[in-house]
Amino acid sequence: MEIETRPHISGDEKEEEQPLSPAARLFHAPEFNCNIISVIGFKSKLDPCVFIRGFKESFIRHPRFSSKLVTDENGQNQRWVRTNVVVEDHFIVPKIKPQNIENSNAFLEDYVSDLMKIPLDTSRPLWELHLLDLKTSDAENVAVLKIHHSVGDGMSIMSLVLACMRKTSNPDELPSLPYQYRSSSRSSLLTTGSRSDSRLLWLVKVIWTAVILGLNTVCDALEFIVTTLFVKDTETPIKGDFLSTKSKQLRLVHRTVSLDDIKLTKNAMNMTINDVVLGVTQAGLSRYLARRYGEEETKNRKQKKLPKRIRLRSALLVNLRPTTGIQDLADMMEKGSKCRWGNWFGYVVFPFSIALRDDPLEHLEIAQKTISRKKNSYGAMLTYIFCRIIVKLLGIKVAASIINRMVSNTTMTFSNMVGPVEEVSFYGHPITYFASSAYGHPHALTIHCQSYMNKMTITLIVDPTVISDPHRLCDDWEESLRSIKAAVTKRESLRLWDYLRILHNRVAWLLYQIAGLLYRML
Repeated sequence: MEIETRPHISGDEKEEEQPLSPAARLFHAPEFNCNIISVIGFKSKLDPCVFIRGFKESFIRHPRFSSKLVTDENGQNQRWVRTNVVVEDHFIVPKIKPQNIENSNAFLEDYVSDLMKIPLDTSRPLWELHLLDLKTSDAENVAVLKIHHSVGDGMSIMSLVLACMRKTSNPDELPSLPYQYRSSSRSSLLTTGSRSDSRLLWLVKVIWTAVILGLNTVCDALEFIVTTLFVKDTETPIKGDFLSTKSKQLRLVHRTVSLDDIKLTKNAMNMTINDVVLGVTQAGLSRYLARRYGEEETKNRKQKKLPKRIRLRSALLVNLRPTTGIQDLADMMEKGSKCRWGNWFGYVVFPFSIALRDDPLEHLEIAQKTISRKKNSYGAMLTYIFCRIIVKLLGIKVAASIINRMVSNTTMTFSNMVGPVEEVSFYGHPITYFASSAYGHPHALTIHCQSYMNKMTITLIVDPTVISDPHRLCDDWEESLRSIKAAVTKRESLRLWDYLRILHNRVAWLLYQIAGLLYRML
């Protein structure tokens, strides 16, 4: 059954054809061909008919999900063209053999791995949904949503998916969307001085803050340039030569941890959740690399266990929209909205300090210091602007080659996204977890963190020829979180003991004074 989708949409989307943005064209370049993939766990059996009906009524009303990619013969002019959508063609319900059900977790990994090797059909809209009647260790059934990255970034896709969801506690109510304004040093440029400060002092503070912002931006821009030209990361056991491994099979694994543990650490250390996640990732990578170097030492005695100076950097994805929370779909599609649909993100070269430390909290402090400096910079915005200029002036091939070289000289990709704060249902099916990420870029390791309710899901996409034991890396991440939580708890206990000791001394002094006063009176 074919249906023609002509939704009520905002002004600039009413055209039958829309040219691809520079970012979307980059994602279709052979060097990338990036896709977003999301494994969604459910609490109940999936009904394909309910999903198909729901997608017809809501999901495909979005222009990008009812348009196909059209490219001219010369390959230069790429555009979105509205088309009739056969929703059933985008749904895949595989038949699962009984022997695969016995080891369902491994089967799911193999299924997603095979799925990432198959390109999307460009003759129709670039998305598909796989419904698996498969009970795993953490879900009753599983769905796998695959979307080409040119359709939109993670914030855009999550906004659309949430618009199709409802609270489990109230099926008529939309999920509560986190909506927080970006807090960074840049936002305080004109508020650094208090009202009690003199105008001269206030002016000095503003100038100094602007100077620091400018210096940080220049440093990040230079770092981007030298990384593109010649500065490469250290050849570690997790850095792959992805330029020659495009045909190799990738693997997706995930691990769910307690978000409350991360919040406890955040509050105790006066940090953000993103700071804590970066610090735990740094600790987990250090622990994993120490083991890998130790294993290599048993084979080659000349190999050091863990080199003291390892240059390991991540291409950190930064959302460039003016707010950090997930935006309501209607706000994104509204004409003139600052939170537009599409790929609105930049890259930040984030260095991880790899070392085994006696105090695990040092990982948090180092990560916070580094990311705070990166936040107080327009480096991510410059990479976005730079890509657009290069695409327009030199063409997509040159731009793809430059970005590919810059990313290839780093080790991994890292991103973090906030999710719903309460349990939500997708067309009446309650969700247990989201394990989302992206692939196609030249890295052997991609880490994506996704919060949902009181949980945080860590998703890894790895090249198994480089990282053959991704579950061990998940174990190290989880163990690092436990050690950091224990260190925080111990520090808080010592701090509480110090408070009690001070209180005891003051009470004792007060009682001594009272006793002396009574003695003199008597």
